[in-house]
Amino acid sequence: MRAQLYLSVIFAAALITANMVSTKILVLGPFFVPAGVLAYSITFAMTDTMCELWGRRQTQAVVAAGFVAQLLVLGMILLAVHLPGAPFWKNQAAFGSVFGPAPRIILASLVAYLISQSFDLWAFSWLKERFQGRHLWLRNNLSTAASQLIDTLIFITVAFAGVLDLWPLIGGHLAVKWIIALADTPLVYALVYFLRGQGHSPPPGAARQAA
Repeated sequence: MRAQLYLSVIFAAALITANMVSTKILVLGPFFVPAGVLAYSITFAMTDTMCELWGRRQTQAVVAAGFVAQLLVLGMILLAVHLPGAPFWKNQAAFGSVFGPAPRIILASLVAYLISQSFDLWAFSWLKERFQGRHLWLRNNLSTAASQLIDTLIFITVAFAGVLDLWPLIGGHLAVKWIIALADTPLVYALVYFLRGQGHSPPPGAARQAA
């Protein structure tokens, strides 16, 4: 299960990175997006790959572990921000300006994460059954696009309501996520076929994945 471990670690690293950097708003072409959009989009590619290879139940366990990891990060950030700094350390204001908003970002991420990732796993598994294991590209993109719509609406609203104009962020966030989702389809294919070739999962039709 070494491959699943590595995919799970990449998933967790991308998830935590997304939370940490989303206080910054980027300009990507015509879009305004939280910086975490790039890292967070990776998580859907990882869960779709794991769900394809090892089934919904095992992937749901990874999603649950990611939730626990986010709670731990939230607690560590709160401690780091609010514990008193050393008398000779003069960067508390800068530190607080960067990490102070992070708890709200992580709270927004927690809510959006649980709903959207659970929906993604359900949708991907449902589509896999409907298509009898075929059309991975379609299942990947349909489940991810719908999940990212849910995630974006919840995350942007909870994280930035009353602080920023929401609709430009929602539109930009969703557009960039969908572009990345289309672009990462070859990555999902490459991971699935490489790992399946290494014996990590039977080919479609040989055995039904756990759902």
